[in-house]
Amino acid sequence: MKITHVESIRVHVPAANPPFKWRDGLAGSAPAGDGAVLRIGTDEGAEGIAFFARPGAAVTLDDLVERVFRPELVGQDPLQREWLWHRIWELDRIHELPLPTLGLVDTALWDLAGRMQGLPTWKVLGGYRTSLPAYASTSTFASVEEFLDVADQCLALGYQGIKLHAWGDARRDAKLAIALRDHVGDDVPLMYDGSAGFDLPDAIHVGRALADAGYLWYEEPMREFSITAYAGLAKAVDVPLLVAETSDGAHMNSADFIAAGAATFGVRASTNLRGGITGAMRTAHLADAFRLRAEVHGSDLPTHHLCMAIPNTTYYESLVTATTVVREKYVDENGLLHAPTEPGIALPAGLDYPAALHPFIGTAA
Repeated sequence: MKITHVESIRVHVPAANPPFKWRDGLAGSAPAGDGAVLRIGTDEGAEGIAFFARPGAAVTLDDLVERVFRPELVGQDPLQREWLWHRIWELDRIHELPLPTLGLVDTALWDLAGRMQGLPTWKVLGGYRTSLPAYASTSTFASVEEFLDVADQCLALGYQGIKLHAWGDARRDAKLAIALRDHVGDDVPLMYDGSAGFDLPDAIHVGRALADAGYLWYEEPMREFSITAYAGLAKAVDVPLLVAETSDGAHMNSADFIAAGAATFGVRASTNLRGGITGAMRTAHLADAFRLRAEVHGSDLPTHHLCMAIPNTTYYESLVTATTVVREKYVDENGLLHAPTEPGIALPAGLDYPAALHPFIGTAA
């Protein structure tokens, strides 16, 4: 079997309604624009896809397909995913590929593998579970009162934990973290994500408040450039740290966070920031060797498969971006994400895809 065609297909992605943000000074939801789907096909008819929807995705993927991916992939065996994964990293040495594009080829090839076998990709990966609890991962709201009201709605809808994305003001965020704990009681798992808004002194201030309030993990308070700063934070606070979400280098970089003693809860795993399915699984196995967690980041469809395949992940991250909460369609009334059943990975439903992509659209939930 050989790869015969590699395409970038544009797909219009509407803006979030209402729009949202992650913290003060940092944009959240993207405006309406063109996303893209990477489609890889073979001489035996097997095909695979990967969805790419960040701002600028269409232009970026169009360029990479023409300039890098198609010349490299045509003629290759799509089942040699390991070789091709390494090859993409070799190409990155010259092309400096944008971080979210490093895993697109790999994800499309894992989708192809699932479709060839008639199995969801999480089963092709080996499979570990068929459901996982979901936590509500908030965007940033205007006031403490809004956060507390959203928390009440989320818990009433069955979510089994709440993660804050607050304002990026260390004193204000610390007060919110304590207020939320006081509001929901001691038994609700709480997490906090700083969206890289702090320097080390402010990160320590927030971390000490989170420790006092019994938060489960503390995530990305600083940009992940300085592992030394994270190691210093780990020594200064008692709340466990979840690290290596946006740093380049997949499992290789995650290993340095662990070796430095900075991953006191664990590391992040994802397809779009850790090098596709292969990079995410490498990251998870690395963490497991140190008896740490590999928490899956995000809520796209490849994430569902990682949640079912990675033993050392705790929760599914379900985004809550409006003050009137509507539970995500993939999460049931008990706050559980269930394993996908369709072959491959699938495209998210509800977008205006061209006819050529209709066979790939998911129908679950």
